[in-house]
Amino acid sequence: MIVQTQTVTFDTELRLQSGATLGPITVAYETYGTLNEDHSNAILICHAWSGDAHVAGRHSPDDPKSGWWDEAVGPGKAFDTDKYFVVCSNVIGGCSGSTGPASINPQTGNPYGLSFPIVTIADMVEVQRWLMDYLGLAQWLTVVGGSMGGMQALQWAVSYPERMRSTMVLAATASLSPQSIALSEVARQAIYADPNWNHGDYYDKTPPNAGLAVARMIGHITFLSDESMRAKFGRRLTNEKYGYSFDTEFEVEGYLRYRGNAFTKRFDANAFLYLSKSMDYFDLSYGQPSLASAFKHITDTHFLVVSYTSDWLYPSRQSKELVRALLQNGINVTYVEIESNYGHDAFLLEVERLAELTHDFLSRFTTPAHPSNGRAAQTKLPTDLAMNI
Repeated sequence: MIVQTQTVTFDTELRLQSGATLGPITVAYETYGTLNEDHSNAILICHAWSGDAHVAGRHSPDDPKSGWWDEAVGPGKAFDTDKYFVVCSNVIGGCSGSTGPASINPQTGNPYGLSFPIVTIADMVEVQRWLMDYLGLAQWLTVVGGSMGGMQALQWAVSYPERMRSTMVLAATASLSPQSIALSEVARQAIYADPNWNHGDYYDKTPPNAGLAVARMIGHITFLSDESMRAKFGRRLTNEKYGYSFDTEFEVEGYLRYRGNAFTKRFDANAFLYLSKSMDYFDLSYGQPSLASAFKHITDTHFLVVSYTSDWLYPSRQSKELVRALLQNGINVTYVEIESNYGHDAFLLEVERLAELTHDFLSRFTTPAHPSNGRAAQTKLPTDLAMNI
């Protein structure tokens, strides 16, 4: 499947959640499949922290790398592009085509750097809504995302429930735990400590790749599980015996260094900082009496919430807390906890199980939406899942 990244620039200012303004704003996006006649088959896929608009396919026949969720998006796959029109856009604050800290500030003619304003998940969703209007779409069939993408999916449901029929929230949370915020701060400190960071002013100089690589190594550890690391690496050595030095001796050390260095070739350190802060600030209960209060205006949106047993970054208990808040509002929600040893990355890797869930979930919405006279009925959950919520 060959696909090209497209861009659109909105020559207007966005009032951000912080009170600052940002504009003009460029959005990079890709589309897959064909929009049907009544525009009822559109799906928005929201990417995670280090993702981008290139969710599937290749940019050319000789492109060595496919999109980040190519196993799930395409003809006959979980998000079947023979049936659905799939849209994925790069979030603002990122570094893959949408406006971010590496973009040129029109007021100065130089990269924004740290003069770029703090953006939140709600700000990202607002710009996605602009893109939705630009594409001529009135309603999403579903909004789906994992990790930071799941936060965007939740924000869509809170901000624009009338613009979506359903949402699929994978390995995500309604707010970051203190532990997750702490891990984000340690990763940011690694970037700050790199002298090449220069308070964010490095775009015409040597970038802070050493700090960014360490930050990525920290993050990557949180994506895995103890079981998956033990199975993949164990205590295997790169040589036959201990060298008693600070060289890379364990395979897991070499793997992390490789992942960290590879990351610096495609990502911007300042974007890493901004996106991590956007997740720290994400809290649907902020300014509300409770998490349940955040969902009180939702009536017809159906939810599928999926967690993974070995995900210690956003553990199942956080998904169950989300499900309870939805049920308190009588919202139609299905919760599934998937057994997996892959850790947080399971939402990207457990594609076969996800395909089954997606097929069953979206089959409910194959006919045009009709106005409801009241709140949607609660989905009847399997007994074992219902008891665990």
